[in-house]
Amino acid sequence: MNHIKNYAYTHAPLSFDFKQTIERFFVEEIPLYTPTNSGNYLYLKIKKTDMSTWKLITVLAKATGLQERDIGYAGLKDKNATTIQYISIPKQYEKELNKNLTTEKVEILERTYNKAPIKVSHLKGNRFSIILHNINESDAKFFNTTAKMMQNKGIPNYYGYQRFGEDSRSYLQGKDIAHSGKRLKGSKEKLLVAAYQSYLFNKWLGERVKLSTIISTNNVPQATKKLDYPEELVKVLAKQEQFFKLFIGDVIIPYPYGKETYVKDMHQSSLAFAQKKVSPTGLLCGANVERSKSDAYYLEEPYDDTELNALKGDRRLAWIWPKDVETLYHLESKKLTVDFYLPKGSYATTFLEEVGKFSLKEKK
Repeated sequence: MNHIKNYAYTHAPLSFDFKQTIERFFVEEIPLYTPTNSGNYLYLKIKKTDMSTWKLITVLAKATGLQERDIGYAGLKDKNATTIQYISIPKQYEKELNKNLTTEKVEILERTYNKAPIKVSHLKGNRFSIILHNINESDAKFFNTTAKMMQNKGIPNYYGYQRFGEDSRSYLQGKDIAHSGKRLKGSKEKLLVAAYQSYLFNKWLGERVKLSTIISTNNVPQATKKLDYPEELVKVLAKQEQFFKLFIGDVIIPYPYGKETYVKDMHQSSLAFAQKKVSPTGLLCGANVERSKSDAYYLEEPYDDTELNALKGDRRLAWIWPKDVETLYHLESKKLTVDFYLPKGSYATTFLEEVGKFSLKEKK
C-alpha cells in the first residue's frame, strides 16, 4: 500500500527532528465568537498537558457530576501536547467544579458566561507553536522562507497521519464497518469510519496534487501526453496561475467558510482562488453530501464510496493558507521554534511535512 504523500512543492527535503510532546508542541484554540459574559453556561478557557480532550471531559464529568454529553467542546486536542481549549458546562455546576477539580494537568485560565453551550466546530482555527530539534542554520533559514512562501501560495489540506491510528491502517476497519450496513455503535466505530472517509479524501487530494504538478512542470504537449487529456483542456488548465488546478464542476466555497458553489467558469474561479477568496473542496463521502459535477466528478468518482451511508458526509477544504508564520532559530541548541495559525480541522503536521518533505510519523 502506497503511503507516499504527493507534495505540492518540489524543493529538496530538509532535516530536523520532530516529536509531539508537551514540551515541544503547543496549540491554542481560536474561538468562533466571543462569549457574551451572561447566560446559563460557564465558559472555561482551559490549559491542559498530557491529556486528550476525551479524558478532560471524563475528568470534568467526575468533578461536577454531569453527564459527559452535557459538557461542550469545540475541537479535539491531542494528549501529547500542551493545549489551550474552550469547554462549557451548565452554570449551576460551577461550585462542584471549584471543589472537586484537583488535577495538576488542568489549569483554568479564564471563566466567562454565555447563553448557549459550545458546540463541536464552534472554532475559527488553531494557533500552533512547535519546537523542532537538530536543524542546521541553513535549513532553518530555508524553512523560514519556504513556510512564508506557503503562507502566500497555500498548501494541500491533507489529513495528518494521526487520523489513521498507530499502524496507519484503521481506515480498513472503518471500510468494513461502513460496508456492513449496520448502524454505528459508539464513538470508536464512528472514528474508524471517519478514518476511511479521510483516507479516500487524502487519496483524491494526492491525485489532484499530482496532476497539478504535471501541468505546472511540463509544457502543454508533454502534459497532454502524460495525462492523456484533450490538449484544449490542458491549455485552459495551464493558464490558471495558481498551482492547484480547478476543473468545471469543482465544489468551491468562500475561504475559509461559506456557501458551496460549483465552478462554471474556470478562469473566473481561478482568479478568485489565486486571490485567496475561494478554495476548492474535496468529498468526505456519506449519506447526504454535495458531489462535484462534470469533469471534477470524473476525478472524484474513484474516491466516492456510495455504500458509505453510516455518516452523513461533508466537503472539506482541499487547499488552505497558513497565517501568522514566524520562526525563531537558536544556533547553540540547533532548535527552531515555528509559530503559525491554521483554519479548523487542519493539521500542523501536514504543514510541517509540506515544508520538510518527509513523513513525521515516528517509526515504531
